[in-house]
Amino acid sequence: MKAVVSPDWFARNLLTWFAQHGRKNLPWQVNPSAYRVWVSEVMLQQTQVATVIGYFERFMQRFPTVQALAEAPLDEVLHLWTGLGYYARARNLHAAAKMIAAPRPGMDAPGMRAPAGIPDEFPTTLDAMSLDALMRLPGIGRSTASAILALALGQRHAILDGNVRRVLARVFGVAGDPGTSSVTMRLWDIAESCTPHNAVAAYTQAIMDLGATVCTRSQPSCHACPMSDDCMAKREGRQAELPGPKARRNRASREAVLLIAEAHQNGLSAVLLERRPARGVWGGLWSPPQFDSESAALDWCRREFGDTTVAADQLPAFDHAFTHFDLRLKPVRVHCDSVHRDAVHEVSDEGRLWYQLQAPARVGLPQPIAKLIERIRTQRESSVR
Repeated sequence: MKAVVSPDWFARNLLTWFAQHGRKNLPWQVNPSAYRVWVSEVMLQQTQVATVIGYFERFMQRFPTVQALAEAPLDEVLHLWTGLGYYARARNLHAAAKMIAAPRPGMDAPGMRAPAGIPDEFPTTLDAMSLDALMRLPGIGRSTASAILALALGQRHAILDGNVRRVLARVFGVAGDPGTSSVTMRLWDIAESCTPHNAVAAYTQAIMDLGATVCTRSQPSCHACPMSDDCMAKREGRQAELPGPKARRNRASREAVLLIAEAHQNGLSAVLLERRPARGVWGGLWSPPQFDSESAALDWCRREFGDTTVAADQLPAFDHAFTHFDLRLKPVRVHCDSVHRDAVHEVSDEGRLWYQLQAPARVGLPQPIAKLIERIRTQRESSVR
């Protein structure tokens, strides 16, 4: 016989569990302003709590307010995001902060210009925003906007992130691909009905905690779950089936040559980087130039910098997995000793930068590139000892 779970019972049971087992001392739970909750929710997308904590604390120390984030260079924002991945999140945070902090009629904000298309009546603080206004900001969807208002302001809004989808699909026996509109609508309806009118912030944190720590994707701890007696998935032994699998996509594979152009003068070393296009792989970050072939990379390097020497100590190829494809990068290391580096750290008109190894610029680097540069720096220091 199938269990029929009452939304009121679900909420009460969850809050009772949360009072004893929930997480209550995470950094963003201390003085939970809308800004702090917003940053944490964006960081937590696709990323585990343990990883996010250090990044969040460093980010808040440097950008304690929306205004501070809006006034910061994008490169510095991306620099603090290096290693966290999914860098569009950082670009969207920065763009949204600029929208919020943009000058309005009667406001004096020297050095800042309102982004095109922002109405004069657009709220200038997160605390004053409605759900619809939050969803107009880059990178904020319905669930993230709801989480901000629920966790920071106690407003009654249901959320439906990945952890919540899993909990509701199992407890209420919702089968099917959770990425389809019909299943998503069903889960939103359940989420709305279960969200209580009181203790909304605690409930919101509780259902996220339950999914993250108990009702996990694999090997859920059903014995510790407050819903286990009435959970349809538990009763029917369908924990591995619910939520249903997402439609599979064939993963593509790509290859590229990574030009590692190095310049060494007066005991200093630098590597050529270029800013990646805003859209696409590593959008807005800095990386060595990429080419389709080694010959194309060397030809370009000689045209730009004159005589170059292919290094004897080449670096091995390496792989990096993105969400929908795998990228294999083959570094080609060359020495460009004729390069004049009087303007190290200054960005050229072409969007290039000689990145000095001994005094790194504070720019955003993809994690595999940061590791590659650190390896080059270590090798260089070893060779000059």
